[in-house]
Parts: sequence; structure tokens; C-alpha cells
Amino acid sequence: QVQLVESGGGLVHPGGSLRLSCAASGRTFSSNGMGWFRQTPGNEREFVAVISWTVGITHYGDSVKGRFTISRDKAKNTVYLQMNSLKPEDTAVYYCAVGSFSAAATDFRSWGQGTQVTVSS
Repeated sequence: QVQLVESGGGLVHPGGSLRLSCAASGRTFSSNGMGWFRQTPGNEREFVAVISWTVGITHYGDSVKGRFTISRDKAKNTVYLQMNSLKPEDTAVYYCAVGSFSAAATDFRSWGQGTQVTVSS
């Protein structure tokens, strides 16, 4: 059983930055991918980024490429999502997840509770 706790969401102006954190505990050693997804009301979860826990390779969704950076701290069992040049369309609930190194939500079996990010002037 893996427990995930996200933090760092909030309200930011367009062009601003936020850093999300996801602290993992429990049986994380059996998983390789840790990812971030986001969701707005009435829509499916959208892939944002994923990182390989073992070797650190990353993959990003097209809408965030060049603006967001995913990283991990193995010692703290924590994954981060640095979000720069934020746009109003980045407004969503952001979820951390553990699973495979994949962009498909169905490949992730454990999810956090989500943290709200609102980009507005």
C-alpha cells in the first residue's frame, strides 16, 4: 500500500510559478514511475509529467513541455513539479500517482488526494 500526500497548490497570477510536492510512503519500491496528472470539472485526467524513480528519465505532456519540470529526491521519497510561466489553462486539480513509467492514467495504481492550482489575475 502506497500513501501519497501532495502539497504546494494555490492561487498564482499568469506568468507566475508554483512548486508542487508529493511525499510517498509505504510500498513504493515495487513501482518505477511517479507521475503528475491534472483534472478539470467534467474532463478526464490529463497527463502532465512522469519520472522514472530508478534512473530519473522524464516525459512530459505537450501542453506543459518547456514550462514544467518534474524531479525526485530519493532520500525524501518525494517528487516535485516545478511549474513556470503558468497560464490560466493550467488551472486544475493536480494529482500525484505511483505506477509505471507511462502517460496513461490506467497504468498508475495509487493516487494522492489532489491539490488545487488556480492561475488567475
